[in-house]
Amino acid sequence: MGWFWSDGPQAQSRPLSHPASLDGARSPPPGCPMHKHQKSADAITSSSCPVKHGPSTSKPASGCPVPHSSSMAEKDHKMEWKQECKRESKKELDTQSTFSKLNPLNYMFRDLSQAPAPDQTHALPTSREPSTIPRGDGDGNWEYPSPQQMYNALLRKGYTDTDVTAVESMVSVHNFLNEGAWAEIMDWEKRFSGGLYKGWRMCSHGEQNFDAMVKKYGYEKEVENLSPSLVRFQGRPKDMTPKAAMFQVMGWIYPGAFGTEPPFDRHDWYVSREINGQRKEIRYVIDYYSGPPEPTGEPVFFLDVRPAVTPSGAAERAIRWGCDVWWKAIGGDTREEEKQKMK
Repeated sequence: MGWFWSDGPQAQSRPLSHPASLDGARSPPPGCPMHKHQKSADAITSSSCPVKHGPSTSKPASGCPVPHSSSMAEKDHKMEWKQECKRESKKELDTQSTFSKLNPLNYMFRDLSQAPAPDQTHALPTSREPSTIPRGDGDGNWEYPSPQQMYNALLRKGYTDTDVTAVESMVSVHNFLNEGAWAEIMDWEKRFSGGLYKGWRMCSHGEQNFDAMVKKYGYEKEVENLSPSLVRFQGRPKDMTPKAAMFQVMGWIYPGAFGTEPPFDRHDWYVSREINGQRKEIRYVIDYYSGPPEPTGEPVFFLDVRPAVTPSGAAERAIRWGCDVWWKAIGGDTREEEKQKMK
């Protein structure tokens, strides 16, 4: 779980193992373990088509039902596509990570084309998967793009070396990680959307007794009726968080206990929280760690999700972590069991 912010990255977050196999996950490029780009767009040309498009000497062109020369409309379409790709690629910031650039949250716009790209040799699904993440503008939930929309968006942004056969897995893994990050954020919102005092009461008996404390203090409806929403997010891969940097230092001093690879990416998610009838933006920090793969070869990821170190965010982190450590240190569960036996 993301609340293990005082522990090592291997224990701090709920491991997310993607249920579907991901092509190329064993040899990922630097910066993102989910993607590989083996094929160049230059290789995805008409040369891979089974129909020969060159002039034939044995049969006149008029006798073949397949046109062997591109029409002016097709040439104009390809020229417009290439020009649009160049324009979009110039807009892309070099400081963004591969994960941030390819994250479907970037491409949830409703006007993305579902048409196949020019010279595309592999058909991609056009169905869109709804997310469980409410939109910040109140217009329902975010909807993930289809693999075809994702591929078109990547080409427009200049990623012409994208392996078209890996796009479906790419979208699936990213959607999976986004849902995992939102689930961790919801755990924080359930505890502290009602304020620090209520959060302290719900956290007072440790993490494992959260549901019992919610029931004890009558917060069931308040927790069930939460309505946070995602306003936006920002990829900051070059800005290592103080916590991640501390783990690197501790790993250098105590490699046996804290040795771990640095996070491959960092995101800041801005969540809209309702406080006393008013909306307030809460910033959450997410460190993405890659773990050892499953025996089946499936990739494993660890998400360390916590509020940013603002005055209120620091207090929330201290309360949640402190209460859990204190409850375990005093043997809270054992004490409660003894009390029940004495009654």
